[in-house]
Amino acid sequence: MKIRKNTIATIQYSVSNAADGKVLQKVSGEDQQELLFGNQLLLEVFEQNLQGLSAGDEFHFYAGHNDAYGPVDRKAIVDLPINAFAEEDGRIDDDVVQIGHVFPMGDQQGNQFYGKIIKKEGAWVTMDFNHPMAGKDLKFSGRILAVREASSEEIPD
Repeated sequence: MKIRKNTIATIQYSVSNAADGKVLQKVSGEDQQELLFGNQLLLEVFEQNLQGLSAGDEFHFYAGHNDAYGPVDRKAIVDLPINAFAEEDGRIDDDVVQIGHVFPMGDQQGNQFYGKIIKKEGAWVTMDFNHPMAGKDLKFSGRILAVREASSEEIPD
């Protein structure tokens, strides 16, 4: 069976920064993933490059940042008062509020975003809400382990 709309492929893959070859994400062994195709849940460039592949096929492709996670959006880098990270008692836990830590945050409409602390200075914390791979040209490589039809329960309405 080939990957097409409403199929689920079990895959192992890695994503590398095309500029320096550094592996940014690796899914292999026990971490293999089942992905639903054709429902706008995956990167379009990813779906396009895996479309028509079958179990046992390998893939290797390049995705420029505009086709992957887009450019870095400077508006998604914001300064927040450090008291936004206060515990219930008003205390700031310096072991938790550190550069590099990622926090789930919500807006007034109830949307959830993940932000990474990139700077901490005085009463302010700078957070980056861009996708971690934004602004990076990527190389994808991997192998298709299995392909099957998705059940009706697995296909979103």
